Amino acid sequence: EELGAPAISPAVGALLALLARTAGAKSVVEVGTGVGVSGLWLLAGMTDDGVLTTIDPEYEYQQAARDSFAAADIPVGRTRLINGSPIEVLPRLADAAYELVFLDGEVLDHPRYVVEAVRILRPGGVVVLHHADALDPSHTGPIADAVREAALIVADDDRFLPVVIPL
Repeated sequence: EELGAPAISPAVGALLALLARTAGAKSVVEVGTGVGVSGLWLLAGMTDDGVLTTIDPEYEYQQAARDSFAAADIPVGRTRLINGSPIEVLPRLADAAYELVFLDGEVLDHPRYVVEAVRILRPGGVVVLHHADALDPSHTGPIADAVREAALIVADDDRFLPVVIPL
């Protein structure tokens, strides 16, 4: 909170760990490192040799995440922190190389993130969009529009089973 990086709730974290475990996730991408809270949950569900690639444009957040990972005794080789704009970094990631992609970055960019997530996911992979509460019809404005557009990209793709879990 001191850095202005809101953390996910324990319920969302537990769901991320469950999804990573269910997917047998060895390679995960996270957009929006924050201070590492969601990364710790993802790592808890991943295979013991799994690697979390986490992207954030805020260097200060990534330093705090490194500290969080170190405090939790996560070996350095299990995390790959990339400081940069997700819009610029995601296109450089390998096609069909990840079991899970967690999108918690700039909400207005979620539609662009989803397009890249579809490309980098392995068949049967899982994409998780945080902030889906904006799908509520009472929400209006650019953020709600972006979330709806991202959700429609997933819903219109026959390779996905779209599910909204209100946490």
